[in-house]
Amino acid sequence: MALDGCGLFCKYILVIFNIIFAVVGLAFFGLGLWLRFSGNTRGIFEIEELNSSAFVIGVTVLIVLGAVMLIVVTFGDYGACNEKRCALQVFSILLAFLATGEIVVGVLAYTQRDEVGLRIAEFYTSMYTLYAGSGDPAIAVTLTFIHNALHCCGVTGIKLIEIAKDTCPKPDGLLEHLAMPNCPVTIAEVFDSRAPLVMGIFIGTGALLITALVCSSILLKQIKKTHQEVTAYYATVY
Repeated sequence: MALDGCGLFCKYILVIFNIIFAVVGLAFFGLGLWLRFSGNTRGIFEIEELNSSAFVIGVTVLIVLGAVMLIVVTFGDYGACNEKRCALQVFSILLAFLATGEIVVGVLAYTQRDEVGLRIAEFYTSMYTLYAGSGDPAIAVTLTFIHNALHCCGVTGIKLIEIAKDTCPKPDGLLEHLAMPNCPVTIAEVFDSRAPLVMGIFIGTGALLITALVCSSILLKQIKKTHQEVTAYYATVY
C-alpha cells in the first residue's frame, strides 16, 4: 500500500526503534539466562530460602523483561514492515503498558530510593559472594566494571584482606593503598544521591515509548486510510 510522507517517516522510525529494542531485549534475555543456568549460579535458584533474594529477583526480571521486549519487537516489526493493522494494534497496546510501567517504576524508584539502593547493594553482594566461591572470570569482569565505575573495592575496601582485590581500581591517594570505599555502602549512597537522574532515565524511556506509540497510531491511520481508498476505488470500478 502507498503511504504518504508522514506515514513512511513513522514506518521507518518504528523499524529503527524495533531494531534497537531487539538488541537491548536480546542482551537482557541472554544475560538473564546465563545468570540463571550458569554452573556457578544455578545452585542459588535451587535453594528455596534464597528465592526471594535480590539476586534471584534481579535475574528473573532480566529474563521476563527481555522476553517481553522481544515479543513487542516481533509485533512491531511485522506490523510496520508488512503494514498489518492487527499486529500494529497489539504492538500499540503493549507499548502503552510498557510506557506506563516505565514511568511508574521511575517514580517508585525515586520515592523508595533508600530501599532500592539497599536491594541493589544486596544484588552486588550476591555477585561478590559468587565470585569469592568460584572465581568465575565473567563475574570478575562484572565486578571490575562496577568497581571502576563507582571507585570502590569489594565488601570491605581493605586490600590486605579483600578477596576481590584484583578487580579493584587503582588507588587515588596514599590512604587508598590501605583502604578504599566499600561497594555496598557506596552503591546505596550513589543511588540515593542520583535517584532524580534514575527517575529521569525511566521517565525519558517512557517518553520514547510514547513517541513510538504515536508513530504507530499515525501509521495505523495511514494504513486504514489507504485501505479505504483502495476499497472505494474498486467499488467504483466494479
